Amino acid sequence: MISPLAYVDPSARIGTGVEIKPFAYIDKDVVIGDNCTIHPHATILAGTTMGTGNTIHSGAVIGAEPQDFHYVSGTPSHVEIGNDNCIRENVVIALGYEGGKGTRIGDGNFLMDRVHVCHDANITNKCVVGIGSIVGADSEIDEACILTNSVLLSPGVRTGRYCLVQSGCRVQKDVPPYAILGGNPSAYHGVNSVVLKHCGVSERILRHIANAYRIVYTGNFSLADAMLRIREQIPDSEEIRYIMSFISASHLGLVGRTSEGE
Repeated sequence: MISPLAYVDPSARIGTGVEIKPFAYIDKDVVIGDNCTIHPHATILAGTTMGTGNTIHSGAVIGAEPQDFHYVSGTPSHVEIGNDNCIRENVVIALGYEGGKGTRIGDGNFLMDRVHVCHDANITNKCVVGIGSIVGADSEIDEACILTNSVLLSPGVRTGRYCLVQSGCRVQKDVPPYAILGGNPSAYHGVNSVVLKHCGVSERILRHIANAYRIVYTGNFSLADAMLRIREQIPDSEEIRYIMSFISASHLGLVGRTSEGE
């Protein structure tokens, strides 16, 4: 199932059931798992490892050299891609290089046309990254996040799971879990309740999440004081514990909060 018009380096390791279409380019030091499809003019460069069931569309470049002046061309590095991802046309995923961490894409993600994933970024599982969005270096996108079209995620930004970032947002601080983010400057626009209900989160837990963010965003408290009040006022649940853990680990602060509130 490898077209004679494709280039596949003899050292590349190709699984069973893989289809590589005409004019695709598969470099040395590449591993492609079973049942992947590589469309015409897709480029898979050295240092790329992918699991099973992935689809790479035309014009995508996986394993591109980082666009960072600190990177020395030719330095060994890697991209790790999991299973069942759809990577659409003209997506660019750069190699990682800082501390050997690498760039990582988990399972079941959908990266739309012209997405750029910069070096050492980490996209976990079941995420959607919309057309023309940029995922900055060292950023982390947790499970089931949606970045809609033309989102700019600055380097080092973290997004909590099940958040929704609306079109055109420029995000320079961490996006809290279960939240909707919109506008420029980006601001908190409520709880992502439609998706959470679809995932089986109860109305009671949704109210608790909304009340926690009411304290964070409208209480005029520092983050430390807000967390104390959440512990005192909001009933415990796995979702609330995750929110608290996410806030505690934030080095950039939360998007939509003023510097005075930090």
